[in-house]
Amino acid sequence: MTRVIFMGTPDYAASILEALIQAEDIEVVSVYTQPDKPVGRKALMTPPVVKVLAENAHIPVFQPLRLRDEAVVNELLVTPCDMIIVAAYGQILPKAILEYVPCVNLHASILPHYRGASPIQQSLLNNDPQSGVSAMWMDEGLDTGAVIKIKTLPIGEDEMIESLYKRLTDSAVELTLDTIRNWDRESAVAQNDAEATHCKKILKSDGLIDFSDAREIYNRYRAYTPWPGIFTESGLKIKSMLLEEENSHGDAGIITQVDKESILVQCTKGSLRITSVQAPSKQETSVVDYLNGKRIGCGHPLV
Repeated sequence: MTRVIFMGTPDYAASILEALIQAEDIEVVSVYTQPDKPVGRKALMTPPVVKVLAENAHIPVFQPLRLRDEAVVNELLVTPCDMIIVAAYGQILPKAILEYVPCVNLHASILPHYRGASPIQQSLLNNDPQSGVSAMWMDEGLDTGAVIKIKTLPIGEDEMIESLYKRLTDSAVELTLDTIRNWDRESAVAQNDAEATHCKKILKSDGLIDFSDAREIYNRYRAYTPWPGIFTESGLKIKSMLLEEENSHGDAGIITQVDKESILVQCTKGSLRITSVQAPSKQETSVVDYLNGKRIGCGHPLV
């Protein structure tokens, strides 16, 4: 029986924790996750899914504001365990914890590419043909540890982030179980820092588009739906679209075709077929209904 401390917060982590709880040869001795947060207009304090799963399984849960606090570290260091599994926890593990037992991080990229906060989105922004999950031994750097194993998977040409996220989560679950059951520290491969790329935390402003490059906009649509979404300077959100083509040249943002269900919008390079939009403070609607309400059509800019 392998005793594991688990650290993680989002749904990605919850799926891994659920698999660990169900495994007959693994005992989750404690769970660390982020503090409850206010959610919605009423700001109701809501626990992470990881916490709910752990409590339902009668596993002790800890939600420190700072994992580095001496009292928090000392409490963890007296917990008997064989390994610490980390999946999108959101806090840096101090050296004392890293030295206590082997610590494994599940990172949703093919390391050393896309170290940092938004690896799944970055793979879509770059129109990569594949993505993956890396299991690595943790050190004091950010996603810099030696890689134990990588599971790769192809990315569909029009695949959206929700689909890719789900498939990567399934891969992460399999990889976590495999790592715990078959780990060998000596066979891990050091990362080549010269090949490393970093991805930043996504901001609301990253969703602003200007109809300059159809391919680039479509990749952002795939990566940023549902949040932060993509939107024009006027605040109009593009809710559903496809890349029509990426080679033509023309005036950015001009509507060049309208049919019963969609419109074609020219970009400086390429064009996009848009089917639904959402105006500020309005409900999502078909783009054709939106145009009719605005009394605009072919030759007009989409605003």
